[in-house]
Order: sequence, then C-alpha cells, then structure tokens
Amino acid sequence: MAVPQNRVTRSRRNMRRAHDALVAANPNECSSCGELKRPHHVCPSCGHYDNKEVVAQAQEVDLDEDAA
Repeated sequence: MAVPQNRVTRSRRNMRRAHDALVAANPNECSSCGELKRPHHVCPSCGHYDNKEVVAQAQEVDLDEDAA
C-alpha cells in the first residue's frame, strides 16, 4: 500500500489544483438561424454546419390528447 513519505502542505496541494478549474463555454452565433451553438459543431436548432444543412430536422407533429 502506498504511503506518502512527507506530508503535502495545503499550499502545494492547492497549487497543483490551480489548473483544474472549469472554464465557461464560448458559444458562437449560428450563421443560418442566429441561435447560439458550440463552435465547430452542428447547430442543434437548425442542423446546419458551415452554411450547409448536415442534419435534416424532423417536422413537429401535433398529437391529439386522446391519441397520446
């Protein structure tokens, strides 16, 4: 079983963890629909990437309350 030879001080421990912080996302505006999307990803709202439709979006279907 591994046992540390010397105690790691709070300062050294926290300095090691200095790079573990989460960074906020930087969303870009979609060029076709204007919604915010992740950079270099397909737009989830319209399915476009680089001004080309990559993913066809399904049409919304209205279901009756009785059918559901």
